[in-house]
Amino acid sequence: MKKILTIYTLLFLLTGMVITANLDAKKAEKKSVKKTATTLKTAPKSEGQIIAYYFHGNVRCPTCHKLEEYAKEALQTQFKNEIDYGKLIFKTVNVEDKGNEHFAQEYQLYTKALIISLVKNGKEAKWKNLEKIWDYVGNKEKYFNYVKEEVTPLLKEI
Repeated sequence: MKKILTIYTLLFLLTGMVITANLDAKKAEKKSVKKTATTLKTAPKSEGQIIAYYFHGNVRCPTCHKLEEYAKEALQTQFKNEIDYGKLIFKTVNVEDKGNEHFAQEYQLYTKALIISLVKNGKEAKWKNLEKIWDYVGNKEKYFNYVKEEVTPLLKEI
């Protein structure tokens, strides 16, 4: 009987910890998205634009947070001018939020992902899933280089 009570107590505590962690992450994310949205300019519609989306769901582990952090930092440090001029935008999107469900189907998402999308004349011309971020999450330098190698050719198409 003591074992069963101990197991239930542990499950209750773990559930509370997961819920608290998710709430804290959502609060931090909303602040981050608001800051990003207000500091970025929009490129003229006649020009193209790259949108880098980091997609996630409601439940996020430390690795998932690191994937997002590295993506954002890689873009901000390597493409500062492009971000300042609105040619490159970074957006974090929870695909489980109401209204965002379509992204999972459009980009064939099955897990957390970094998608880069080339937009020309207001329409998506092409996109790519940077799947190797999972391979490089343990090596920040390789992660940054990978993002740079994938974004640079798209910027040349603007």
